[in-house]
Amino acid sequence: MRIRKISALKKGLLCTALLMVFGATAQEDELGTETVTVVRPYTPSVSDAFKIKTLPSLNDSIILQKKPIRYSIFSVPVASTFTPAKGSAASVKKVAPEKIFNSYAAVGLGNYNNALLDFYSSKGFDRGAQRLDVGLNHHSSRGEIDNTVLDTDFYNTGLDLTYSKRDRDMQWSIGGGLEHRRYNWYGLPEAGFDEATISAIDESQDYFNAQLEGQLGFEDAYLKEATLLARHFWDGVQSAENRLIVNPKLEFPITEETFSLGLKLDYVDGSFENADLNNLQNNAPIAYRYFQAGVHPSLLLLRDDLKIHLGARLVYGLDAENDENNFYIYPVVRASYALLDEMAIVYGGVEGELRQNSYYDFSQENPYVSPTLMVMPTDRQYEAYAGLRGQLSPNLSYDLKGSYTAENFRPLFYLNPINESRTDEKGYNYGNSFRLFYDDLKTLGVFGELEFSFNRNFSLGLNAAIYDYDTETDNPAWNLPDIEGSLFLDYQIGEQWYMGANLFYIGQREDYQAVAQAGLSPEEFSFVIRNLDAFFDANAHVGYHLNEQLSIFARFSNIANNSYQRWANFRVQGFQALAGISYKFDL
Repeated sequence: MRIRKISALKKGLLCTALLMVFGATAQEDELGTETVTVVRPYTPSVSDAFKIKTLPSLNDSIILQKKPIRYSIFSVPVASTFTPAKGSAASVKKVAPEKIFNSYAAVGLGNYNNALLDFYSSKGFDRGAQRLDVGLNHHSSRGEIDNTVLDTDFYNTGLDLTYSKRDRDMQWSIGGGLEHRRYNWYGLPEAGFDEATISAIDESQDYFNAQLEGQLGFEDAYLKEATLLARHFWDGVQSAENRLIVNPKLEFPITEETFSLGLKLDYVDGSFENADLNNLQNNAPIAYRYFQAGVHPSLLLLRDDLKIHLGARLVYGLDAENDENNFYIYPVVRASYALLDEMAIVYGGVEGELRQNSYYDFSQENPYVSPTLMVMPTDRQYEAYAGLRGQLSPNLSYDLKGSYTAENFRPLFYLNPINESRTDEKGYNYGNSFRLFYDDLKTLGVFGELEFSFNRNFSLGLNAAIYDYDTETDNPAWNLPDIEGSLFLDYQIGEQWYMGANLFYIGQREDYQAVAQAGLSPEEFSFVIRNLDAFFDANAHVGYHLNEQLSIFARFSNIANNSYQRWANFRVQGFQALAGISYKFDL
């Protein structure tokens, strides 16, 4: 039945199609010819096809029915002693911060009867906004030096006290200091003197100093900072000197640049009760008074790797004792350019100044000067320099520099003449003290430095300088070395041990020794030129921390035991060893 129905349907469809074809053919003459253009070919899609069902429905009586299966579990209890632990985060081991103490004290003793005392304390108040600093130091020696007939002992004691306060937009400090130094003019010439003359010499000299310092700084103000120094300095033979320095600095920002204006007022006066040792009679005391007023405008330019400082110093100098005055203009130009970031930085500049000299500064540089000095300022016309510095690696830095300096009235130390006709209170007139000689000096110098810092616990540095001098008087540059060099080392060995070393080398120098003679001018005195040999000195120290507060240390000086002369006729102590203990605490 089913098959026959399908065949009848096909026959009907076929008849209908034939009738439509014949009908179209019968009308061909009436409609004309038509052209059919197929614009798009037929592209059947999946949706046009009949989809076969994945699981067709089956209508068959032979299909087997599935038998249901039931599962059962035979449970056997098992005893367990496992107890889960609660989880916790891993802790990071913390290093205890180093304890900072506000006070420090150290004492030490050594051969040549050397003694050392250091004390320092810094106490903060008001959460650190206020601070009081106190420092006391003492270094002395009462030992004798071989082949020296006069006393060679010395001591140096200083006390400093400073109070500082920091506010929101301002910080200021004021402090004072006292100092007492004792030295001896023990450097008698090798020519020698008789026992009566030597026993009558009073070779001791005492220096005293009292000073007051102040500093003021602002955060957001045109007056950026200001400093003040007031000093009174005197010695054991009625010499005295006063010094006052006021130095404010103003800053004015201009777009990306900074314009600054420094001011300086510098006054010094002093007197010596004794005449110059070229005089056969001590009847001409020495006095001096100098005043300087200076302005230092400067402009700082920053352009990527280029830094330029353009400025000048305009100084009015007054010699009030001789009623003379002058006006000076000095260049202050500095520039640097980073060629390879921090690896290579080229720098250079030209700078000059009117340097105010003083009795205090001369005694610090050479404590064996006589109290008969001619003090005057130095016209440092310019120092032109150029160099290259940088870091070859994170642990190695270097600096190479060449310079040329021109100075007028450069003070040079040289020996006083032997003047036995003088009967001064102190015995400095036997060729055993130093005076000043002012010369116009031009200096060509080359300097080099290397510094290694392998880590926080080890550092090593080496530097050297070579000089060539040209004087206006064609004399040697008295007591100036032609070469200098030094090496330093610091090493922290673990947490307890530490050590360090310092080695330095001073090249040859020349000095001048004359003999004062009645009836002759100083230029006619008989003289000899002394050649001082170069010398090498090595010093070292080592220490051990017993705990965070208590330490022991030892210091060694002139390890090579060289009997060299830093100044003509003044030999130094041989090998020196000093041991001591230091203690840190809260006060």
